[in-house]
Amino acid sequence: MIDIGVNLTSSQFSADRDDVVQRGKEAGVSAMILTGTDIESSTEAQALAALYPGYCFSTAGVHPHDAKTIDDLSLPQIRELAASPQVVAIGECGLDFNRDFSPRPQQEAVFEAQLSLAVELDMPVFLHCRDAHARFSDIFRKYQDKLAGAVLHCFTGDKDALTDCLDMGMSIGITGWVCDERRGADLQKLVAYIPADRLMIETDAPYLIPRDLKPKPKSRRNEPCHLPHIAARVAVCRGDDYEDLITVTTQNSRRFFNI
Repeated sequence: MIDIGVNLTSSQFSADRDDVVQRGKEAGVSAMILTGTDIESSTEAQALAALYPGYCFSTAGVHPHDAKTIDDLSLPQIRELAASPQVVAIGECGLDFNRDFSPRPQQEAVFEAQLSLAVELDMPVFLHCRDAHARFSDIFRKYQDKLAGAVLHCFTGDKDALTDCLDMGMSIGITGWVCDERRGADLQKLVAYIPADRLMIETDAPYLIPRDLKPKPKSRRNEPCHLPHIAARVAVCRGDDYEDLITVTTQNSRRFFNI
């Protein structure tokens, strides 16, 4: 199985990154996509991916939280990183009107700049959207027919948002949010509506540790080794055979990221 969203550059992994990757391998994770969220982390993610050739890959982009750090919308550093063999998508990019860590006009400008760059480079995009679906859709629709592919990472929206995203041709990434008996209740019902060929799975480690892990871990740090648990929950919610779900999501991820 492939974990399409691992924040391996996080300081939470500073002391034991090799062990984290090894535990993922032992748990059956056959590849990881390391997430870039700004210039610094995208650079670090590419360098980390190079340490695990053929196993780790990375994205290069600017998260909406960090949009305020971008002065040059031509994104020269992201463009340069995208030429690296390890970099397989542009992002994490999108809009976040929940936290508003960057001004909304700047978020929108940086999002659009990354979509434009992805079209130019014929690369897929790794997307983020929180409490911003209407504006997110308005911007994305201008590029949807030109993009090599798009996956909405860590989907937590409602059925209308899911339907809209699928209509725009997006694939959908599901995290351990689906394992939360409180916040994830709606998502547990919605995952069955995702077409099998558009479904991917991810941990978003070190965030979003599955709440229903047993025995309950002492640490709240999530790891790629928990991906099988997330996959099992998704399979139950969809009424899918576990092994079939692993096969199809792995095929989807390999095709999407061209790995």
